[in-house]
Amino acid sequence: MSVLDRSSLSDSPLSDLHLIANELGLDGFRRLRKDDLVDAILARQSGEEPAADEPVEAASEQDAATDSDETPADEMSERPARRSRGGRGRGRTRRSEEDAEPAPSRTRGRAAAATPAAEDDPEPTGEERVMEGTLELLRNNSGFLRLSPPEPTDDDVYISAAQVRRCELSSGDVVAGPVRSPRRSERFPSLLRVQTVNGKPVSEGEGAPRFDALPVDHPQERIALGSDDPTLAALEWLTPFGRGSRVTLAGPARSGKTEALRRIAAALAVQEGLEVTVVLAGVRPEEIGDWSDSPVQPAAAESFAASAEAQTQAVERAGGRGATGRVDGGDAVVLVDSVDELPRAATRRLLASARNIRDGGSLTAIVTAAGPLGVESTLITLDATLVAMQRWPALDLAASGTLRPELLVGDAGAAKIAAARAEAAASQVG
Repeated sequence: MSVLDRSSLSDSPLSDLHLIANELGLDGFRRLRKDDLVDAILARQSGEEPAADEPVEAASEQDAATDSDETPADEMSERPARRSRGGRGRGRTRRSEEDAEPAPSRTRGRAAAATPAAEDDPEPTGEERVMEGTLELLRNNSGFLRLSPPEPTDDDVYISAAQVRRCELSSGDVVAGPVRSPRRSERFPSLLRVQTVNGKPVSEGEGAPRFDALPVDHPQERIALGSDDPTLAALEWLTPFGRGSRVTLAGPARSGKTEALRRIAAALAVQEGLEVTVVLAGVRPEEIGDWSDSPVQPAAAESFAASAEAQTQAVERAGGRGATGRVDGGDAVVLVDSVDELPRAATRRLLASARNIRDGGSLTAIVTAAGPLGVESTLITLDATLVAMQRWPALDLAASGTLRPELLVGDAGAAKIAAARAEAAASQVG
């Protein structure tokens, strides 16, 4: 690095000064004001030690997870240690080699994760401390292993974007591995390497195809609700859905979407072979309390007061966790009330994860929304007027429908559904 004078440094943006300070191995540089940071850089370049400072406060979660150029915090903090082992030139060469490392192909799978992000950490570790948590990805694709999901804690473990990429991890994966304690400028412990993902060693993922690259079929096995409830009975026979369906319960406010979803969840909870997960996102606080009496307790519950980001993270954790294990078999259902306040991309990712995997398992997504989303395979539209008049089932059959219903109920059943829809449409016109 060439020696810079005070004028050049003072004219540089703060982000560039942070990069220079990091290359020089300055501790706690993010805490310094710009003028003090310039003084510290000049002192280090001249071979002098900066004036002693108070202990640096722990970095915030954002500082630990992101950098100005989105370099993972644990990799950034390793640079001074690498230089101390072979000089400044060697440190730069090693970093350049890492930056040039090609992204893993789809067929490399999780076995490539055996290379740790902090593989040559010079600190003596003794007996490694292994921790396990549920992955929550951040916007820059780094993340945290939440030890008590969905709530964050001070003991959560940071995982770099490089490890996420190498392991092809998703939100909701349960990840375990050895960790190191936070350094002076860090707040959270960091994962040294990934040992297991969802209970399996990373070596078992070698050559395994990605979940979203597997061949899929239309849903062909109808999910029976088996309920005497008139609304559920109508949904089961007139708007059938199967294992791997994308289902939207649509309707305006006070059309009974939340209550219908709660009854569906209760009917699914007693069925063998189904893993049922409920997420509440943007609901009324009272509705969170109503679910306490349900056979299925929500995996996460965010009221409408929560930020869109918090709601999105709760839903994506559920979607990622629901996809886990569907490659080899097993069936899961994720129910979300509601997707109205989620970013459109997050809603589409959730619904896109629902699929019937050929020769594998299935993931079914059932969500509530104010109106059709356009990507569902089964649309169930509820009528607020019928609800207000206490007329059940409150199903707007003419506005509802299922793609390829004959695969679920046979040709005769599909013909009956078509006739019932035609009759309903004719009555509305009349």
